[in-house]
Amino acid sequence: MTTGVILPVLAPTVGFRYSQPLEFNMITSQSLDYVAILLFWVLKASCLDTFIAAVYEHAVIFPNVTLTPVSHEEALDLMNQNLDLLEGAITLAAKQGAHIIVTPEDAIYSFAFSRESIYPYLEDIPDPQVDWIPCNNPNRFGRTPVQERLSCLAKSNSIYVVANIGDKKPCSASDPQCPPDGRYQYNTDVVFDSEGRLVARYHKQNLFLTESHFNAPKEPEVVTFNTTFGKFGIFTCFDILFHDPAVTLVKDFHVDTILFPTAWMNVLPHLSAIEFHSAWAVGMGVNFLAANLHYRITKMTGSGIYAPDSPKAFHYDMKTEEGKLLLSHLDAHPRPRAAVNWTSYASGIEAPSVGNGEFNSTVFFDEYTFLELKGITGNYTVCQKDLCCHLSYQMSEKRSDEVYALGAFDGLHTVEGSYYLQICTLLKCRTMDLHTCGESVETASTRFEMFSLSGTFGTQYVFPEVLLSEVQLAPGEFQVSSDGRLFSLKPLSGPVLTVTLFGRLYEKDPVPNASSDFTVQAPRVMFIVITSIVYLLS
Repeated sequence: MTTGVILPVLAPTVGFRYSQPLEFNMITSQSLDYVAILLFWVLKASCLDTFIAAVYEHAVIFPNVTLTPVSHEEALDLMNQNLDLLEGAITLAAKQGAHIIVTPEDAIYSFAFSRESIYPYLEDIPDPQVDWIPCNNPNRFGRTPVQERLSCLAKSNSIYVVANIGDKKPCSASDPQCPPDGRYQYNTDVVFDSEGRLVARYHKQNLFLTESHFNAPKEPEVVTFNTTFGKFGIFTCFDILFHDPAVTLVKDFHVDTILFPTAWMNVLPHLSAIEFHSAWAVGMGVNFLAANLHYRITKMTGSGIYAPDSPKAFHYDMKTEEGKLLLSHLDAHPRPRAAVNWTSYASGIEAPSVGNGEFNSTVFFDEYTFLELKGITGNYTVCQKDLCCHLSYQMSEKRSDEVYALGAFDGLHTVEGSYYLQICTLLKCRTMDLHTCGESVETASTRFEMFSLSGTFGTQYVFPEVLLSEVQLAPGEFQVSSDGRLFSLKPLSGPVLTVTLFGRLYEKDPVPNASSDFTVQAPRVMFIVITSIVYLLS
């Protein structure tokens, strides 16, 4: 084909034919190619290698104690009081350059409701596919003042806002799972982008035992969204202990950063908020933005911005009643960590025969097998079922007023949820009595010059924890090797509370069913008791 041939083309807007030279077509085609290439590089240039993340630990304002539902106006008044505080944090974070801010679970209306008393606080939250900016069109989906305000906060501050609110969805008798009151109620995370657009909605899957006022979705929801500073996934609080959707988001959907609103009650020695959340970031190889409520009576504190290699910012405060805003730079696309064979090193160590001074003690209702550390330095191995844990260590001094032990647990945990664990732990016992090993303790005096902890784990999902006295983390002071050792890089900066490898065998978890799901069957008396205790103590 040569240039100059005339090709007829149908005009798009009028009913006649016209002719256009092929050379003009070729120029247009080349121009489109150029525009496509230019657009690619513009988009690439707009993508950020790093971003500023913010999390806000919120001291929530509670409603007055009542089992009778309040009016929608009274509920909105309480929520606006909390939103006033959140607005201050969001505005301050935006002024400091934050691209995204995470606020806690239950931050807008608190917790400890009945199914009826939570209802006035709920709104209908649509699927983000509807492409909705509540700030611009607040009445499109009925009366949604909370979503409108969150959207306007995001838009006016040009920041992504992550919040936790309640969703309500009507259902009919044709749905066999429809609750008797004709509606589903969901513990829900929402994300508004920097233009105020609703870009994500997640219904919490794994409800805690006090959440009988909410329903779990019929299937776990896997929620992601893309930004110029990475791919994000989101889940809530208790979800972190289970495979779906938490592990699925990382393993199958390859998110860069997890958003984590939570109302986390600290449980030492292994489930303190900053301890476990930072360990999950390391174990899964993702950024993790955790925003906790601040309520000392129920031991709720501990928020952080965690990278896969080390915590970037964290906060733990059991002394004041104040909230806290944290900010830090993060890589938009963290480097994938090298694969870890969590059983390689420990499986090469010969398991000792029993009868070397093992004793049993309880850690959070689970019976561990322990060995006391009797010297200033040593090598110990302790086993339970299929798990053998090996420890090499050197203390700065062997104090006469503190006892440390190496423990192993391989079994199903059944209190406040059922999930299968394999745990190797070095921990300080609460007193000199060995039977207090595993009880909650927040202070220690013994420093360690070095440690190396490993175990014969039957899972690839192992989360490495190092917690120091006064419930503090140890950024940059330890590392995980490819053969499964958690080891110190230098003498630790503070006395040790625990060094732990927290393994999860998801495939051994019991299959949930309606008859055994306590989060669904929790009686009303549980709500009454918990509410009474919380408010009598406050």
